[in-house]
Formats: sequence, C-alpha cells, structure tokens
Amino acid sequence: MPSGAKGKVIISCAVTGSIHTPSMSPHLPITAEQIADAAVAASEAGAAIVHLHARNPEDGRPDQRPEAFAPFLRAIKQRSDVVVNLTTGGSPFMPIQERIAPAMHWRPEVASLNMGSMNFGLFPMLNRYDNFQHEWERKMLEASRDLVFRNSFAEIESAITQLNAFDTRYEFECYDTSHLYNLHYFWKEGLVKAPLFIQTCFGLLGGIGAHEDDIMHMKRTADRLFGDAYRWSVLGAGRAQMAVCAMAASMGGNVRVGLEDNLWIAPGELAASNADQVRKVRQIIDGLGLEVASAGEARAMLSLKGVDHVEF
Repeated sequence: MPSGAKGKVIISCAVTGSIHTPSMSPHLPITAEQIADAAVAASEAGAAIVHLHARNPEDGRPDQRPEAFAPFLRAIKQRSDVVVNLTTGGSPFMPIQERIAPAMHWRPEVASLNMGSMNFGLFPMLNRYDNFQHEWERKMLEASRDLVFRNSFAEIESAITQLNAFDTRYEFECYDTSHLYNLHYFWKEGLVKAPLFIQTCFGLLGGIGAHEDDIMHMKRTADRLFGDAYRWSVLGAGRAQMAVCAMAASMGGNVRVGLEDNLWIAPGELAASNADQVRKVRQIIDGLGLEVASAGEARAMLSLKGVDHVEF
C-alpha cells in the first residue's frame, strides 16, 4: 500500500528518547530548552512529527512526570506547528501507568504505543564506552540483560481505552511480527481505528533485525493484515538508520530519524543535531523524486484531531 499521499513522505524525528545516555554524545538534548530547540530545528529541516521524551536536566535520566514535559511542550507549540507525539514507552523499566501519564495529562494529537512485550537489550553498548558521567547510566545498561519490556494485552487495552477518550491517535511501535498481529487484534475488536500509523522498528536487540528480508517481511505481513487501512513508517536503530529509511521510502513508506534511534550521522561521526539527520534523510527522499509532507499534510494523512485540541 502506498503510504504517502501523492508521493508525500512523513518524516518523524525522535529527538532524545530514553535509551542513549548523556555520556554517549554531547549533542543529546537533555534540558527542556535543548529538547524544544531540537524539536523546532527538526521541524524547520522537514520533520512533520516530533516524538518526545523528557529527561532530568541535572543528570539526563528519563523523567516521565507530566510536569517535566510542560516547559518544552509549550515552547514548541509557540514556535512551530509540528505534530507532537508523546511517548507512552517512557523507559522500559517503568510501569504502564507511569508511562502513559504525560499523554493522559497533555492529550496530544499522537502518542506512541508499544504493541507487545519483549526483551530490550541495551547492554552491548557497555562495550563501546569506558567512562560514564553518571552512576545511573552504567547501571541502566547492565540491568537490561534481565529486562523484559512489559506490554501485556491488558496494559495495551488499558492505555488505548484511557487515551481514546481524548481522541489521541497512535504511533504503533512494532518490533516484531507478533506485534503486528497484536495490533490486528485490537483493530478487529474496534478499539483502534484506521488509518493506523504503524512504526516498524528494526535493529534493536530483542526485536527483529534490520536485514532487507526483515523489512520486506514486516511490510508484507502488514499489507496482508491491514490492507489499505494503515500508513507504514520505519525506524532503524544505530547504523541501520539511513539504510532502512532509504529502502522504506523507495517502497512508499514514511520514515523516522533522530538521536533517540541513532547518535551518528556517518561512520565514526556523531550527529551534531537531530536536524542534521532530518536533512540527510530528506536528501534521500528528494533523490527518490518524492516530496516531504508538511505538518498539515501529515495531520490530514493520519486523521489527527489538530493542535487546537491538545492541552498544552
């Protein structure tokens, strides 16, 4: 199914996340001001959607308190018409009610929603860094050896039921084939509605890989399950980022980049900003003869409620 309207490609930018730690890159946004500036710059570079997490400004650890989101949400809305997508993934160490609290409070146009439980292995990154600025960084990475990111059917249904009341729609994060089938269940039960914005995620240890066959397999499965009822997007973790985006864009898909997913812009070269990654993927899209969707066009493509109906 062509996922862009008349060849338009939605670029999402995930600006900070909860996986990478401050010691890994000096360019990772940490403070509210940095997150707001990164989101606005990504929008100006061509991102129609920004996917947002919050962090403790002192040590950079993930912070899922609704009040931690307030300063950058209001600043972004004042400075840009970009679509705001709030995480309900938070940190995979957090329980579901903590993770959905910001979206419940701020009622965004879009919230991410992980579609199944999975191992979530971040510990290989320990081999790449000798020193960490903060004690929590090493402990968090090491703890992921025994981490199951819990997203049970009951928890997913609870999140959907609560957020549906605010007409929030979802970025359905699918890290493996079973997650597509889980989403199909909720769709057939009538708990979520088309167009479904499906983010197939490749290359994280614990989920599907980033080989070309993996991408084709997820796309074929989604086509079979959802037909023309969905919009397809991809993210590639780490070095897989641009290759996965290029392949998907050539197949009619939408793309996600950002420092949440990958800290690098080229081999051995840290990305100086989220906007740099947006510009790079935009070059790929332009080279394919496709056009980038504006925020307004993304709202129409995904049937969003509009920025006037959020609570920030």
